[in-house]
Amino acid sequence: MDKQYLMQIILDQKKVPLPHPLIERWQYDQMLPLLNNNQVIVISGIRRCGKSILLHTLRSKAREGDYYINFDDDRLVPFTLADFDILLEAFIELFGVQNTFYFDEIQNITGWERFVRRLHNAQKKVLVTGSNAKLLSAELGTHLTGRHITVNLFPYSFHEYIQFRDPSLLSIKHLDSTEIALIKKYFSEFKQLGGFPEYLLNEQKQYLHQLYESILYKDIIVRNKITSEKPIKELVYYLASNNCKEFTYNSLRKLIGVASANTVSDYCHYLESSFLCFSINRFSYSLKEQIHHAKKIYFIDQGLVEALGFKFSENHGRILENIVFLELKRQNKEIYFHKLTRECDFIIREGYNISAAIQVCASLKNPDTRQREINGLLEAMANYNLDQGFIITEDESEQIEETYKSNHFKIEVIPCWQWLNPSSST
Repeated sequence: MDKQYLMQIILDQKKVPLPHPLIERWQYDQMLPLLNNNQVIVISGIRRCGKSILLHTLRSKAREGDYYINFDDDRLVPFTLADFDILLEAFIELFGVQNTFYFDEIQNITGWERFVRRLHNAQKKVLVTGSNAKLLSAELGTHLTGRHITVNLFPYSFHEYIQFRDPSLLSIKHLDSTEIALIKKYFSEFKQLGGFPEYLLNEQKQYLHQLYESILYKDIIVRNKITSEKPIKELVYYLASNNCKEFTYNSLRKLIGVASANTVSDYCHYLESSFLCFSINRFSYSLKEQIHHAKKIYFIDQGLVEALGFKFSENHGRILENIVFLELKRQNKEIYFHKLTRECDFIIREGYNISAAIQVCASLKNPDTRQREINGLLEAMANYNLDQGFIITEDESEQIEETYKSNHFKIEVIPCWQWLNPSSST
């Protein structure tokens, strides 16, 4: 690749300003100390969730920040592994010798991990971002085992959404009625809009449509050499329309018209590798049983699903469940669902033990719904020897004490907005 052309691209990309307002992601404070060790830092996540901005924010605080390039640039389509040496020359000619490198959307370059390992072996600091979990994990596992730290980034959490809308609310420890009403208002917006940063600036649904198309074609169809678009598009449509519900690969095979359940399994892994959605297993202490049972599906952002017209908004309970799942995922929890005689939405595993059971329900006002949700939670709590469980609702709170199979259990019912923003109290 021509060095002068490459230098021009570097200079053009250097001019990109940080957005205003700049929302400081919660990972930022955790990552600052990592700038001083020699491990490769990998920021992974779905397209447009803020990886580049986080990388730029870290650059702005580092001693060296000039060696930056974004490989998600159409002018860099011809870039190959051999061009990294030319890139290094271009950096040195432009900025002199530096020891810190920033590579955005690096998975676009085949063999990138070999060059990054060479830099690492030369005691250089390297930070990369990527939008494909499978490629990143495979390449890092092969060439950079034990040499990297991965940070997963999501669209804004509710806490970050409030920071975007009204950061003053985050410093209040005891909320009055007006402030609680504001929090509820913002939560209502968050349920509908989701957390993609750029979308929140303009709220144009066309942006989310274009983002979805980019993920579907660039990160899934083209990257995985899928020759027929129709089955995987129908798969996404079905999964999004049935978000938070159970599915099996065999049932999906019939729906989308492919010959093998293995093909459906591959397609689902492609979707997860692009961070578009996630699946969880029904819990069993037997791994073989986990694989055999149906799974449940959750999407990366409730606003994205809503904008694509999947009628997600018709079931408020499913919106809440997806939001709760994403928050647990942000916290790196090991998440399953419980299903024996009854069902419980989430159980959390830590090591060999189940540490928490969580039920999600828009409202407990209907007596039948209330009993069903409580019974499902009680069965999970009894099964995993938990004394306390949680039911997360739209806007209801209470303390419930129940006796189940001769044992006493406590259940805390908590509004979702409060569970997501535990730093504030009423």
